[in-house]
Amino acid sequence: MPWQRRKNKIMKKTKLGPTTLLFPMPALLVGTVVDGKVNFMTAAWCGIANQKPPAISVAIRKSRLSLKGIQENGVFSINVPSVEQVKEVDFCGIYSGRKRDKSQLFEVFYGDLENVPLIRESPLNLECTVLNTMDIGTHDLVIGEIIQTHVTDSVLNEGVPDPEKINPLIYCTGSSGGYYALGAHVAKAFHVGKDV
Repeated sequence: MPWQRRKNKIMKKTKLGPTTLLFPMPALLVGTVVDGKVNFMTAAWCGIANQKPPAISVAIRKSRLSLKGIQENGVFSINVPSVEQVKEVDFCGIYSGRKRDKSQLFEVFYGDLENVPLIRESPLNLECTVLNTMDIGTHDLVIGEIIQTHVTDSVLNEGVPDPEKINPLIYCTGSSGGYYALGAHVAKAFHVGKDV
């Protein structure tokens, strides 16, 4: 069996201590309204958190203006950018809405919820209401219930979002830290493991 051969192979490991390494991470844009003004911030510490109700988590540094908007309104958006939006995504990560107006960077639209700005150029948008916020140290972990999902028609394949057409921007930290594109399809999930 292949797993038995791997068990016998010695792999040297180096301890790095507690780190925030995870490969890859999504490069997402969190949309909020702060003091009546649209704002977007870049976030990579995010992930799906629950199935029913559908929920997403995002860790936001306490000093970020977007956290203030989430706390004020109890709602926010998650916008999944394509690789073509890399400059705008990086801009939203470099500059605070306190110093730069990010409301004009994108074509903003609204869906089902008030005060939830969505980015038309992003192929996938999630409208969220806050389920819970946890103080976890330098960041607050915001858990949002996904109320509505918007997908650009051109990235659908028979009514289902196609990751290759979405071409999501991803972020990797480490020695070659930066933005990447989604890699090649490797295997079919919930299928390839049957051959182990």
